[in-house]
Amino acid sequence: MIKTFQLTVSPELGYDFDKLKEHVRQQLKAEKEEFKGLKVVKRSIDARSRQVKIYITVEAYLGEPVKETIYQKIEKNVSNSNPVIIVGAGPAGLFAALKLIELGLKPVIFERGKNVRDRRRDLAAINKDKIVNPESNYCFGEGGAGTYSDGKLYTRSNKRGDIQSILETFVAHGASEEILIEAHPHIGTNKLPNIITDMRETILRNGGEIHFNSKVIDFIIQNNHIKGVKLHNGDSFLADNLILATGHSARDIFDIFRQKNILIEAKPFAMGVRAEHQQSLIDASQYHCENRGEYLPPASYSLVQQVGDRGVYSFCMCPGGIIAPCATDMEEVVTNGWSPSKRNNPYANSGIVVGIELEDLKPFEKFGAFAGLEFQKSLEKAAWIAGGKTLEAPAQRIVDFTKNKVSTNLPSCSYHPGIVSAPLHEVLPKKISHSLQQAFIAFGNKMKGYYSNEAIIVGVESRTSSPIRIPREKESLEHVQIKGLYPCAEGAGYAGGIVSAAMDGIKCAEKICAKSII
Repeated sequence: MIKTFQLTVSPELGYDFDKLKEHVRQQLKAEKEEFKGLKVVKRSIDARSRQVKIYITVEAYLGEPVKETIYQKIEKNVSNSNPVIIVGAGPAGLFAALKLIELGLKPVIFERGKNVRDRRRDLAAINKDKIVNPESNYCFGEGGAGTYSDGKLYTRSNKRGDIQSILETFVAHGASEEILIEAHPHIGTNKLPNIITDMRETILRNGGEIHFNSKVIDFIIQNNHIKGVKLHNGDSFLADNLILATGHSARDIFDIFRQKNILIEAKPFAMGVRAEHQQSLIDASQYHCENRGEYLPPASYSLVQQVGDRGVYSFCMCPGGIIAPCATDMEEVVTNGWSPSKRNNPYANSGIVVGIELEDLKPFEKFGAFAGLEFQKSLEKAAWIAGGKTLEAPAQRIVDFTKNKVSTNLPSCSYHPGIVSAPLHEVLPKKISHSLQQAFIAFGNKMKGYYSNEAIIVGVESRTSSPIRIPREKESLEHVQIKGLYPCAEGAGYAGGIVSAAMDGIKCAEKICAKSII
C-alpha cells in the first residue's frame, strides 16, 4: 500500500531524510517490518513567520518496496531523416533537438562557440586575464548562457509547456532528483556541464549533428522561404526549416535581419545593476534568526517596488553565488550571477533592474528597431569606461549610491576581474539611477539590513532579456514574413530562463513536425 499525504514539519525533519522517515512511521503507527520506505514528492519553505515551516508531500510505502523511477533517454535513429537546422546550442536548441529526434526528424545544430569543456579556458581568460573571446564566453557556447550562469529552473510559465517533462529530461542526463522535489529547483553551475555533455551525446547517438565553432553569418532564402544557412568558413547547409535559438546576446544575428530587410522590432526590456550582500545577512533577514543552522538552505529573496510609472525588481537572485563577467566583446562590462549546486559561497547577489519602455528610447530612435540595442550597448560601454577600460566593474556601496556619494572604499566582492569605486549614480541614466535609489530605500523597509553600506552594487546588469523581438505567427510560430524560420526563446523575445527557453524550443520542434506530417 502507498499512502500519499502532506506534512508541515520543522527544517530538521524537512531536510534530514532519516529523521523524516522515522517521524512518518510513527505518525502512521506502523511497525518497522511493515514500513518499507518513504519517498519525498514535493518540498517548499514557508519563512513568512518567525518559525520557519517546511511543507512536504511524501509517499509512504507499507508492505511493499519503494518504487524507483527510471528516467529514460530517447532512443531513435534519425540519421537518414529530414534535417532541421538549429542555430544555437542553449536550452532552447538542445531541447528542440531532443524533441525533433523523438518526433522522427534530424536536428543539425550550429553553435558559434565551443563545447562545454573547451569553453572553460575562455572563461578563465575572462576572469584572470580580462580577455573576452567574442565567440566563446559566458553567453556563447554549448549549453548557452545558463550553463555557466547558475542553472535555476524555476519558472512561472506553467501554461507554456510540460515543466515536469523538462525536469525529468535533466534528471535522465545526470541531474539530481531533488530538482523534481524542490519548489525552486536549481542544478548549479558546477554540475551543468556534465549534464549538457550527456545531452549532446544523446543527440549524436541518435543521429543528430552538432557543429561547434560554426557561426551562422547568413540565411539562404528563396521566395520568402528558408532554404539553409551560410557559415563563417564559407560552407553552406541546406534545409527547409530553421529554429533560431541564439540567445539574447547574439547581436550579429539581428544584423542579418537588417541587411536582408526582414522584419524585427524593438521591445521593452530591463536594465540596472547587480547588488551583493553577505549571504548571512540575507539568511538572518529571511529566516528571522542569527544563524540559519545546518538544515535550511541559503535563503533567497524576491523584491518588487513601483517607483513612479516604472517597476524595479530583483532578477536572477543567486544565494551563495558569484557575480559573473558576461561581456561578449571587448570594451563593455556586463554582469550576471551564478551559484554552485551547494550555494555555499559567502555572498548573495541579484540583478536589480528597472523596466525600460519604448518611450525611454527616444534619444536612440534614429536606430529604429535597434534603439534598445544601441541604448544597451551605450550603457555597457559607459560601465567599461567607468571601470577603467578593463573588465573591472564600477561599484558603489548601496547607501552611498542613494546619496549620490562616491564610495571611498569598497568591501570584498565575488566579481573575479575586480571592482573599482565609481559614481554609478552618474554612469547610469537619470531615470534608471533615480528609480534604483528609491527602490533600494524601499527594499530596506521590506528586508531588515538590505539597505546598508556593507552591501554594494556592481554595474551593469543589462542582458536580462533581448531588446529586440523577432515577430512570429501566433499559430505556426514561423516568422511573419519568412516561412520555415522559427524565431525561438530568449533571443527572439519569447522566453526568460532555462525552462521557458526549453519549452519554446520544444514548441517550435512540434510545429515543424506537425507541418511535415501534413
